[in-house]
Amino acid sequence: MEYYSWIRAFHVMSVISWMAMLFYLPRLFVYHVEHKENRGFVEVVKIQERKLYSFIGVPALLASLLSGLAMLLLNPDLFRAGLWLHIKLTAAALLIIYHFSLGYFLKRLAQDRCTKSGKFFRIYNEVPTLLMIVIVTMAVVKPI
Repeated sequence: MEYYSWIRAFHVMSVISWMAMLFYLPRLFVYHVEHKENRGFVEVVKIQERKLYSFIGVPALLASLLSGLAMLLLNPDLFRAGLWLHIKLTAAALLIIYHFSLGYFLKRLAQDRCTKSGKFFRIYNEVPTLLMIVIVTMAVVKPI
């Protein structure tokens, strides 16, 4: 348990990095689909999208998962602490699904085969915000 606080700090940093990608990548998708007639611009955005997902998002997701699992392994009594942890983990699982859905849209956009609109991606961009609110509330307030 002497390393638990360090692992928790690393987990928070990892999650912040991961969330940055989850917030920004759909915004790049908005720019991508709304300026698809400007091929030069779209090619630059495609590079940004791929690098953001591959070099920030995926490593941050893995670091978040590994550090979160390490905390649970070091302190399994958390599972008996209340319903809050189960709700938090469910919301985190939904964020992971969301992450991989962004990977799907990334591939479709890279192939110029995505039919979603800028409005769709603007709305879709709100999903991680809502899940973050649930996760932070459960982790900090522990209401149930």
